[in-house]
Amino acid sequence: MRAFPPLVESVGQARVFAAECTADLDPNQRSALVLLVSELATNCIKHSCSGFELDIHVDGSKARVSVTDDGPGAPVLRDPAPSDTSGRGLRVVQELSDDWGVEACRGGHGKTVWFSMSLP
Repeated sequence: MRAFPPLVESVGQARVFAAECTADLDPNQRSALVLLVSELATNCIKHSCSGFELDIHVDGSKARVSVTDDGPGAPVLRDPAPSDTSGRGLRVVQELSDDWGVEACRGGHGKTVWFSMSLP
């Protein structure tokens, strides 16, 4: 697990961290996982205005990634129009992962967004 401050640069740092943690994965799976980390980290910076913790667990047949922030509210799966310039991040997570979800943190402040992927 690694904590990142509420800075735009944290998104790139989270991608690097995810790539390092998954160096042994198939390159396509690794790329997909890093992309999803980027989407969730971006949401933390853009929507929660807080830092975040990134936890990556790989057990051989499955990867589970969770991103926890201190921001209020919960992410919303949107249906952006083709002309919209944002709003596709969670759709990408939904399409490239096997499963994903949101869990409220204890005390009702903050949330964890997670996804899992089967590995070949």
